[in-house]
Amino acid sequence: MDGQQPHSPTQESLLGDLRQVIENAEELLKNTDQYHGTLYQVARNKLADALQKATAELARFEDVHIDRMIELTAVAARLHRDLTGEAQLLRAFKRDN
Repeated sequence: MDGQQPHSPTQESLLGDLRQVIENAEELLKNTDQYHGTLYQVARNKLADALQKATAELARFEDVHIDRMIELTAVAARLHRDLTGEAQLLRAFKRDN
């Protein structure tokens, strides 16, 4: 991307917006399948193609995001010498009072 971290609020907002656009486009395709004119079909095919590409890109980005979270969790576990999942959870929820 443009150097931003995957967890930045801007990217999270964009991902949410993209999910919403995908849902709306899927709904539009479902609700317009009764139109058979050439212009409708061309437009629907373009929308279906764009929807497929957007869905694939969203899935790819989410996979990268999950891989990064797993990597960061492993780094933190090594740094704090968390030998078990229980140790990781206790450290994650530890209050610094």
